[in-house]
Amino acid sequence: MTRPTQHTETRPTDTLPTTMHAVVQRGYGGPEVLVDERIDVPSPGRGEVLLEVHAAGIDRGTWHLMTGTPQLVRLFLGWRGPRGDYVVGRDVAGRVVRVGEGVTRFGPGDLVFGSAQGSLAEYAVAAEAKLGRQPAGAEPTAAAVLAISGLTALHALDAARVGAGDRVLVTGASGGVGSYVVQLAVARGAVVTGVCSAAKADAVRSWGAARVLDYATTDPTEGDEQYDVVVDIAGGTDLRRLRRVLAPRGTIVFVGAETGGDWTGGLGRPMRWALRMLLARQRFVMLTAREKAPADLARLAQAVTDGVLRPPVHAVHPLEESRVAMTELDGGRVVGKLAIAVRPTA
Repeated sequence: MTRPTQHTETRPTDTLPTTMHAVVQRGYGGPEVLVDERIDVPSPGRGEVLLEVHAAGIDRGTWHLMTGTPQLVRLFLGWRGPRGDYVVGRDVAGRVVRVGEGVTRFGPGDLVFGSAQGSLAEYAVAAEAKLGRQPAGAEPTAAAVLAISGLTALHALDAARVGAGDRVLVTGASGGVGSYVVQLAVARGAVVTGVCSAAKADAVRSWGAARVLDYATTDPTEGDEQYDVVVDIAGGTDLRRLRRVLAPRGTIVFVGAETGGDWTGGLGRPMRWALRMLLARQRFVMLTAREKAPADLARLAQAVTDGVLRPPVHAVHPLEESRVAMTELDGGRVVGKLAIAVRPTA
């Protein structure tokens, strides 16, 4: 069987440069620790491909790695700062220019999206299992913000078994993950209530939410409304209050939080929840992110192609403005995702 490709024209691999422009993290802190440098172009290992990066995405995970918070991340990256030339970014869209041993799904010229180590650079290495083919007709900046938040949302809805007619409450509905949860739940026929700030309510409605609550004026756990599923992304609501609006056999899916201790961040809270709900009829799911999910990446790409999912790009910054983008992300006004345009695709 012939492997399909989206684009077969590519320059010979022996003409690739030996160095590249990249955003390297030197230490932990604010955007000031991100430095524009020229470093060596990486080489793909077994099961990996080298990408010519067209666009990248940044999210709260990137911000946590930059700041070194919670401190648990430092055990993996380095205590005083990331080891070596640590290039920032994971979400990626680009063109395969070289493949490592054992790669069978992609070849030079293929347009792909997914997650890579160090996507804020002109070239990045990615595991074959973390990539999918770009949705037909999608802009690189849209494809670049799809994988990590989109997979998280998809896995949250799968874990909760969301289907047609289910009543779904989404806290943090205007953020990177929330924007995908709302759209994908609506595509399944669910009736979605989103919780966000008043300034972002119109965006959440545009994604298909039947009702939008302003967290500053309305407590989503008050009133008589009950939900089959609660997808808790904001992470600041007490378990007992969420269970109050959850149907007797409903499911709470914990996705993430921006509150918690210095060491574990918001991880301690869902662990306590899981223990408390061991004997309850209501279900609690502590979601574990999975980036090696090629079949699910294909599901996301198909949803974009079918028009039921629109990657929510709040703004696009050039690579040299990566620090500006990180400052904007931390400001709390971003709706959906921020994209970084790394190079033109013409």
